[in-house]
Order: sequence, then C-alpha cells, then structure tokens
Amino acid sequence: MKYRDLARCRVLAIMITGSMHLLSPPQSWGVDIAQSPPPEHQEMVSLATAAVQALQNNLDIRLSRYTKESRVVDIVIEQAKFDPTVSVNGRFNRNVDPLNRPVFGATGNQLDQITAFDQRTHSLTVEASTTLLTGGNINMNYNPSRNSVNQDLAAGFLFNPAWTGGLSLTVTQPLLKNAGIAVNKTLITIAQNNAAVEQHVFRDRVLSVIASIEQRYWELVFARENVKVAQAAMKAAEELLATNRIKAEAGMRPVVDVLQAEAAVASRREQILVAEKAVRDEEDQFRTLLNPGEAELRKNVRLTPVDIPKTSLDPHSLEEAIETAFEQRPEMAQAKKQMESSEVNTEFARNQLLPTLSIQGTMGLSGLGSDYGGSFNRSFSGDFYNYGVGLVFSYPLGNRSAFSTYNKRRLEAKNAEVTLENVRNQIILGVREAVRRVETDFNRIETTRSARILAEKQLQMEQERLKVGLSTTRFVLEFQRDLATAQGREGRAIVDYNKSLSNLSRQKATTLERYQIELSGAHESVL
Repeated sequence: MKYRDLARCRVLAIMITGSMHLLSPPQSWGVDIAQSPPPEHQEMVSLATAAVQALQNNLDIRLSRYTKESRVVDIVIEQAKFDPTVSVNGRFNRNVDPLNRPVFGATGNQLDQITAFDQRTHSLTVEASTTLLTGGNINMNYNPSRNSVNQDLAAGFLFNPAWTGGLSLTVTQPLLKNAGIAVNKTLITIAQNNAAVEQHVFRDRVLSVIASIEQRYWELVFARENVKVAQAAMKAAEELLATNRIKAEAGMRPVVDVLQAEAAVASRREQILVAEKAVRDEEDQFRTLLNPGEAELRKNVRLTPVDIPKTSLDPHSLEEAIETAFEQRPEMAQAKKQMESSEVNTEFARNQLLPTLSIQGTMGLSGLGSDYGGSFNRSFSGDFYNYGVGLVFSYPLGNRSAFSTYNKRRLEAKNAEVTLENVRNQIILGVREAVRRVETDFNRIETTRSARILAEKQLQMEQERLKVGLSTTRFVLEFQRDLATAQGREGRAIVDYNKSLSNLSRQKATTLERYQIELSGAHESVL
C-alpha cells in the first residue's frame, strides 16, 4: 500500500512538472499576440451568386466588354463608307478687268480708251455623291448662279443680270477590278467577323472567370472541412489524454503515455492553427476573384459556403462531350470566323489581280433666264443638255504587288485551316482528359471512403486493445493520425471530383447554361 502511494506521488510530481512546461509561455519574437483582432462579419456565399458578382465586377470582363463593343463600332465605320455625302458651296465673286478688245453690242467695233469690265457672280453649288456596293459611284451636281456686268456694257448681253442653272449626273462603275458586291463588302465582312470573334473571346473569358470561381470555391470548402478534421483529431487526442491521466494517477498507465498524449494534443492544436490560416487564405483568394473593391477587401469577412459538393456520378458520354465542345467552345467559333475572314481576304486579293476597267457616263441639263424661275424651268425643259460615255483602263505592268498580296492571303488562309484543325485536336484532348479525371476522382471517393471506414475500425479496435492493456498510447495515436489522414484524403477526393466536374463543364463550355446566364447580342448583360 505504501509502495502504491509512493508511486502515485511520483506520477503526480512528474505530471505537474510536465504540465508546468506545457503551460509556460513560449519564447516571444516581438509579436504582440494580445492585440485584439478586427471585428468579423459572417457572410453566406453560393456558387451562383458568386459567379454573377464576379462577372459584374471582374476587371478582365470589363476590358473584354469594352473591346467587344469597339469591334461593333468598327462595323458601323465600314458601313458608313457607303453613306451618301451632301455638300453645299456658296460663293460671291467680283472681277473688274480692263477691256483689251471690243465687246459685241456694247462698245462698238473699236476701243479708244481703257474700259472697265465689272462682272459680279453669285453662285451656289449643291452636290450629292455616294459609293455603291457594286463598286460604282454616283455624283449629282446642281449649280445655279447669277451673273451681272456694269450697265454701260450691258447692251451686249441678253439678260443682265442673267441666271444660269445646271444639273449634272455622273455615274462610274468598275467592270473588273473592285467590281461586285462581295468584293466591296470585304471590309464590312471582316469587321463583322472581328466583332463575332471578340464576342467569343468575351464568352471565353466569362467561362474562365466562372471556372476560377468554382475551383476556388471548392478549395474553400476543403479548407473548412480540413479544419473540422483537425479539430476532431485534437478532440480524440484530448480524450485520450484525459483517460491516460486518470489511469496514470491510478498507476494503471505509465507516465510516458501521458506525455505522448500531451505532445499529440499540442501537435494537433498546431495543425488546427495551420488549417485555420489556410481557410483565411482561401477566403481572401475567393473574395479577390469577386473583386468587391478595396474597401470591402479591407474588411474582415468570414465566408460560409452553402453549396454541398456532389458525390454521385453522372453518366458522361465521351463522344457526346466532344461534339458538345465542338458546338459550344468559343475557341472553335473563333477559329471558324478567322478562317472565314482569311477566305474573304483571299477572294478580295484575287479580284485585285484584274485590270482596272471602268465605264463612266455623264448627263447634264442647263438653262438661262432673267430670273431664277426662268432659269430653273429652262433647265428641265430638255432643250439644253449634254451627255457622254467613256471607258477607263489601267493595269500596272507585272502587277507584282497584287500577286504578292494574293499569295500572302492564300498562305494566311491555309494557316487558318491548320489553326482550326489544331483547335479541334486540342478540344478532343482536353475533353478526354476532363472525362478521365471525373471518372478517376469519382473512383477516388469510393476508395478513400473505404480507407476512412477501415481506419475508423482499426482505431476502434486499437482503443479496445488499449483498454485491456494489449496496446499502447503510441499505437492509438498513430491510428488517430491515420484516421485524420484518411478523412483528409476523402475530403480531398470529394473536392477534386467537384473541381473535375467544373473542369469538364469548362471544357464543354456549358457552364453558362448551368447557371442560367445569358450573353445577349452586342451588349452582353448578365441575367
């Protein structure tokens, strides 16, 4: 009896000494750990709301939207080249010249002195012109004018002042080079294709932003679950420590079991600190993707994900996934539009190999009167007119510039074809890898779940063995670590599976449909 009391006293002394070491303050490195943290704000977050917020605030999305809208403006700029142009020019001229010869009906047959000839002209020119999609040009000109001379010489003129009017129409149409609607719409078609390409670039960035949100969201979920695993491991170690202390006091366990349990508790408390820091880091990374603004980023916000990760396997047909990717992937649509633009440029360059041959026709009406009304009526009486027609031909000898440009455009078209083929191959590889990853990660869930269940059973058995003295604290702690590791691996497998589903959706470009987000026309808005 005395021996047992003596042993109990020794155990208590050792435990007190060890506890004093554990409770002694750690070495200070100049950090004020007593400083109170800033107040925290709890916030629930779902994938859907996070995706919409990220699209509304993301800077890359803003830049892409502005670029896309500028491409739409380029279409109008090219179309405006075919808008009609109207010009109005009004002038007044006065010329006082010395006469060096007689003016019939005004000065007689001979001049005996220098006579001043004072002529005044009021003119107005109204001109309208437009370029046709066929490559032609129409120009219409109307130029009424009022002419008067000094009265001492007016006898030689029928009307003083005299009103003249003229209406002319000139039509020019290329017959070979630059002839045809398709050729003259080349720049419009290119601008439309560029706008379509930028539209697909915008959609690709939207998909990338949502994919980044999803990947980071599930990492946040894993970090939070990892804290729970670490807390459960520490709770198990604390329970073992409490049991060991009681039994050590009773002389049923050696003191080393208490020390081992205390060391495990301290180690697992450190693991909790690391896991909690990882959660804070993931929260900051996630909030940065949302881009709420500097003021919001400065706040201490704790995020709570509300979406539950999937653990069931949806059937995925590889061929259907590839076909869906071919139809939905923005890169595919971009490559097709770029190839179309290359073909249009090649056709335009082929047309530029032809010589310039244009037909030009002119027609005019003119009139004269003592007032504007009389001049205007005579202009459209058909009594005074002119017309003409002609051909204009030109061709640069050798035409090396046009041939070189044509060869260059052909090479660009071939390059676009190769690019499209390469995009198709990359899509196939990406989809195959994504489907394979989904299947692999789902199988990992099954295997890690089995491993976790086995680890739980092993720990239970080892704890029972410890109760009857057939095991030691060290083995129980090892099985506790094995269980925590198995739980962490199961959580990692579940999160990786959901990240793989997100990646597969990104590879198929079906993410927007899942969130019911629509990009409408030239001015996309998140709905």
